[in-house]
Amino acid sequence: MSDTRDARYSIGIDLGTTHCALSYVDCHASDGEKTHQGVLPVAQLTGPGAIDNLDLLPSFLYLPHPDELASGDLYLPWTGQREFAVGEFARSRGAATPIRLVSSAKSWLCHPGVDRRAAILPNDAPPEVARVSPLESSVRYLTHLREAWDHAHPDAPFSQQDITVTIPASFDPAARELTAEAAEAAGYGRMTLLEEPQAALYSWIQKSGGQWRKQVEVGDIILVVDVGGGTTDLSLIAVIEREGNLELHRVAVGEHILLGGDNMDLALAHVVARKLAALGTQADAWQLRALTYACRAAKETLLSDPAADTVPLVVPSRGSKLIGGSIRTELTRAELTQTILEGFFPQVDSAARPVSRTRAGLTQLGLPYAQDAGITRHLAAFLGRQVGALAELEGLRHMAAEGASFLHPTAVLFNGGVFKSPLLVERILGTLNGWLAAEGATPARLIEGADLDLAVARGAAYYGYVRRGKGVRIRGGTARAYYIAIESAMPAVPGLEPPVQALCVAPFGMEEGTEAELPAQEFGLVVGEPVHFRFFGSSVRRQDQVGTLLDFWGPEELQELEEIEATLPSAGRTAGEVVPVKLHARVTEAGTLELEAVPRGTDERWKVEFDVRGNANA
Repeated sequence: MSDTRDARYSIGIDLGTTHCALSYVDCHASDGEKTHQGVLPVAQLTGPGAIDNLDLLPSFLYLPHPDELASGDLYLPWTGQREFAVGEFARSRGAATPIRLVSSAKSWLCHPGVDRRAAILPNDAPPEVARVSPLESSVRYLTHLREAWDHAHPDAPFSQQDITVTIPASFDPAARELTAEAAEAAGYGRMTLLEEPQAALYSWIQKSGGQWRKQVEVGDIILVVDVGGGTTDLSLIAVIEREGNLELHRVAVGEHILLGGDNMDLALAHVVARKLAALGTQADAWQLRALTYACRAAKETLLSDPAADTVPLVVPSRGSKLIGGSIRTELTRAELTQTILEGFFPQVDSAARPVSRTRAGLTQLGLPYAQDAGITRHLAAFLGRQVGALAELEGLRHMAAEGASFLHPTAVLFNGGVFKSPLLVERILGTLNGWLAAEGATPARLIEGADLDLAVARGAAYYGYVRRGKGVRIRGGTARAYYIAIESAMPAVPGLEPPVQALCVAPFGMEEGTEAELPAQEFGLVVGEPVHFRFFGSSVRRQDQVGTLLDFWGPEELQELEEIEATLPSAGRTAGEVVPVKLHARVTEAGTLELEAVPRGTDERWKVEFDVRGNANA
């Protein structure tokens, strides 16, 4: 792995559900908050044999039949002929032949119910269609961006630059690990992961050219609402004063919500399908999928072009009765507004919570979408859960509103392409301000100037620049407190599992580069045979310190994370032996939580790594 501390460029990559983007800061030409930043026009196929440079690389992978395209149709300047396509051509070709199109790989990458390294995509393709894994799909998008950079910048190889890749704040450790693994497989050497809402705020700071301090003030609580293609991410960031300077501190991040543009596309497709059915045309499952992709493109057109009121839709038909062999219909702005506004952004009160319905015993294997599509209900739940957050954080206690039923934001920053529609911005802001007015609080104001398509990539590039000690850094350490499970020693009882305690190894907000000695209590560590390390995270238990041992906790307090399986070397001991050890924890500069187990009376050290932003291993 090369040392990129003196790299010329800090490169930020938005690995999105529906689009990818690459931005960069020229560190040699930048000074303090005055940065020299650009966006890479990504060379990609836009048609058979046609190459164009576009700011966005659509996150689609097309797997054509061997006889489908002519020789040279998938040619790229830097690799020659390939057997697949990513980007704009993949998206447009796949809209007509959806059984060969891989989409939403990022959402599949965070799906714990499937083998994310297995070739499962497209998930409903017939047996004759070749498949790839969610991991491999991500590798191909990241590889294309690396190759496009090297093609455009032969004098500044990608491998020698400082790279930041973004992930949803709600990604669990396993999804973070897989993203880091995909980046490594794509040839990304020194790489840091950054949460997307933070990247969006970094982009706003960078674009302001130092004027951000005039738009926010001490005591502001900024709510970042990021609705992407596959996830909804909610974050809170506080503005405080320290030594006469304004500082930004992350207060909280929301739970994982698999709800975004994909859901909206599917909802629109069903609206159009019902319209077709009323006219006597029943779309089958294959056509409904093609209609979903057509609605995605139509949605983007209607959201980005205020002059467009109607977008025609053409869906290929497998029947012989339709003229031209296709279904022709349209999506109107009224249908778009009604479906998305009322279905995904309903007007609710601050006590509303997401609704869980009773599920069928058998379901199709697919993405575990949020059961409630109401983003405003998820927002109400997030702010209600964090009502006591300010009172529990040093330097922020005076900002807490007495008697509040939810945490009161004072400003809102939006991110994600769906917010190109002013109606959606107005709906969330109006709903939030209705909640605030009901509790006698000042209305939250809109933070303007965000770049909804490129903010995440631009913010990631700026973050890499900031990490060199330049510009403005958002502080706050770990976004959750982390715990490791300690199994109680007890006699065997039929039908009863040994009780588990949760030992806090990293408190909320533990800063990178710090370490903590756990209490002198010794624990038994099993060596020489496979064992499972269970971990928990909490976004609400802010008072727990290193060494806090919990016997009981509520379902809202701790969430179990994906466990780590490892075999620690026995080093001359008997396999299965329980060795008395003390624990030592530290958070590395890269964000890795390292646990060291130190046996009594020896110089040995066993290390168990749990990455709060990336890899997890032992």
